[in-house]
Amino acid sequence: MTTLGQAALWSLVAVPAVAGALLALGRRAERAAAPASLAVAAASVVLSLVVAVTQPAVSVPFLAGARFELTVDGLGAVVLPMLTVVTLLVLLAAAGEIHRSKARFHGLMLLFAASAALTVTAGTLPTLLFAWEIMGAASYALIGFWWRDADRVSAGLTAFVTTRAADVGLYLAAGAALAGGAGLALADLPASSPGWRHLAAAGILAAALGKAAQLPVSFWLSRAMAGPSPVSALLHSAAMVAMGGYLLLRVQPLLAATGWAAPTTMWVGAATALLLGAVAVAQRDLKQLLAASTAAQLGFVVLAAGAGAVAGGAAHMVAHAATKALLFLAAGAWLSALGTKQLAGLRAVVARWRLVGWSATVGALALAGIPPLSLWATKDVILARALDQSPWLYAVGLAASALSAAYAGKMLVIIWRRVPADEQADVDAHQHGEQKGSGRISGLEQAPLVVLAVGAAYSGLLALPPLGATVSAAVGRPGEFRLSLIELAVSGAIALAIVLAVARRPVPEPRWALRWLGMETAAQVLVVRPTLRCAEALARFDDRVLDRAVTGLAGAVLKLSRQAGPFDDRVLDRGVELASTGVVHVAQRAARVDDRWLDGAVEALAAGMRRLGQLARRPQSGQLYQYYQQAVVVLVVAVVVLVVLG
Repeated sequence: MTTLGQAALWSLVAVPAVAGALLALGRRAERAAAPASLAVAAASVVLSLVVAVTQPAVSVPFLAGARFELTVDGLGAVVLPMLTVVTLLVLLAAAGEIHRSKARFHGLMLLFAASAALTVTAGTLPTLLFAWEIMGAASYALIGFWWRDADRVSAGLTAFVTTRAADVGLYLAAGAALAGGAGLALADLPASSPGWRHLAAAGILAAALGKAAQLPVSFWLSRAMAGPSPVSALLHSAAMVAMGGYLLLRVQPLLAATGWAAPTTMWVGAATALLLGAVAVAQRDLKQLLAASTAAQLGFVVLAAGAGAVAGGAAHMVAHAATKALLFLAAGAWLSALGTKQLAGLRAVVARWRLVGWSATVGALALAGIPPLSLWATKDVILARALDQSPWLYAVGLAASALSAAYAGKMLVIIWRRVPADEQADVDAHQHGEQKGSGRISGLEQAPLVVLAVGAAYSGLLALPPLGATVSAAVGRPGEFRLSLIELAVSGAIALAIVLAVARRPVPEPRWALRWLGMETAAQVLVVRPTLRCAEALARFDDRVLDRAVTGLAGAVLKLSRQAGPFDDRVLDRGVELASTGVVHVAQRAARVDDRWLDGAVEALAAGMRRLGQLARRPQSGQLYQYYQQAVVVLVVAVVVLVVLG
C-alpha cells in the first residue's frame, strides 16, 4: 500500500507537469489539447484520492543538507482532492469557452495545477521554492494569455512582480533556517534557534500574505482579472491565492512559536476580510467584486492560521474553492454570452439561462453565509476561535462576515430583479459596450456549475458534526470545533437580514473603496516611483561619471599610443631586428652543435645497445639445460657477492 501511495504521489505531480509541458510546447496538438488535459485532470483526481488515503512520503537527494521531499499529512489530505476536482471542472468549462491557442492554454493550466499540487505536498523549503516559482511564472503566462493585448500583459506583469517581491521572503526564510540549525524541513522550523526562528517566520509570512493577496498588496488580484475566466476561476479558488493561506496553516506551529507572528497574522487576516469586503461592496464589475471577495474570504483563512484554527481554515478553504470557482465560471459564461461583466448589464440574467442562474444563486447565498450553506458554518468555526483570542478580533471578523452578506446580496439582486421596460435600453447598452457576445452558453460551460453548486451547498458539513470531528482529528487538532447553536443562529440571522435589506434598498457603495483603497497608487508612489528615480539617478551617474572616466582613459591611451609611434619605429623596431638577428646566429650555432655532437652521441649509444642486444640473444637458445646453467652461474655470483659484502 505504501509503494502504491508513493507512486501515486510522484505521479500526481509529474503527470500533469509533463503533459502540460508537452501541450504548451506542441504546435500540432490543438484538437487533442482539451481531451488530453481532461484525461490528465481526471487521473489526477484518482491519484489525489489514493494519496489522501495512504498519506505517503517520498524524497530524493536534491541539495547538500536538504532533500527534495513530498509528503502528505492530514491537512494535505483534505486540500489535495479539492484542488484536483476543481481543476478538472474548470478545465471542462474551459473546453467550451477557449477556442484559440487551446494547446498552450491547457498546457499552462496543467502546469499551474501541478505546481499547486507540489506546493501542497512540499516537505522542505527547497521543494516549496521550486513549486512557488513555477506557480508564479505560470500565473503570469495565464493572466497575460492573450499576449497581443498590451493591457493584459501589463496586468500579468503587475501580478507577477508584486507576488515575486513578496516571494523573496521564502529565500530569507531558507537562509534563516540553515543558519538556525534546524534544517530545511517545514516541520523542523519551530526548532530553529530563537533569533533565526523569528527571521524564518517573517520571511514565510511575507511570502504567504503576498500570494494570498492580503493587505497591503491585495491590488494585484484586481489586475489578475485580465486573464480568461477559467484562469480566474482556478487562480481564485483552489490555486495560487489559496496556496498562500494553505502555507500559513501548514506552518502554524512556527507562527505560534515566535510569539508575535501569530497575532500579526490574525490581525492582517481580519483587517483584509473587513476592508476588502468594503471594496467588494463598492464594485460595479462582477469579476472585480468576486476578486475583492476572494481576498476577503482568504482573510478568514489567514485569521484561522494565526488563531490556531487549522481545521476550520482547511474547511473554509474547501468551501470557498467550490463557491468561488462556481461564481467565476458563471461570470465567465455570462461574459462570453452577453459580452459584459458589468453588473448593470447582468440584470435579470437568470431568466435567460436558468441553470447558470440557479447555480450562481446557490454560490452567492453560500458566500453570504446563509444557513445551511457551506460558508455559514466554516466562517463561524473561525470566528469562535477568534473570540477565544480577543473580543475585538471577533467583532472585526463578524463585521467582515456581515459585509460578505452585503456584496453577495448585491449580486443576487442584480441577477434576479426584472428590468422595467424603460430601463431595458440601458441594460442593452452595457451588454454591447465591452465586447460582442455569442448569445449562447455551451453545455460544457454549464455542466461543471451543477457539481460546484453541490459543493458550495454541502462542503460546510466539514465543519459540522460528525464530519467536523473527523477533519479536526485528521489535521492533528482533535476537538478543535466548538460551535454553539446560539452562535450559528445569530450569524445566520445577521446574514439573512442583510440580504433581505439589500433586496429592499440598494446597498451603499463606499467611493473610497472603489479603486481598491488606492493600494496600487500607493505602491506606485512609495515603491515603483522611488525605484525608477533611483534607477534614473544611477543611469545619470553611469553616463556622467563612469562613462566619462572610461572615455577619457581610452582617449589618453590613444594619444599615448600615437606619441609612442615614432619611438616604436626608431628604437623598438631596431631593437627587435637586432634581437632577432642575434637569435638567428644562436640558432645556427646550436644546429651545428646538434649535428656534430648530439647526433653522434645518440648514434653511438644506439650502436652499443644493438651490440648488447646481440649478446643477450645468444643465451636464448631454447635449450633447457643451458637455462639451468645460466641460473646456477647467476646464483653462484650472487652468493659470492653476498659473502664479499658480508
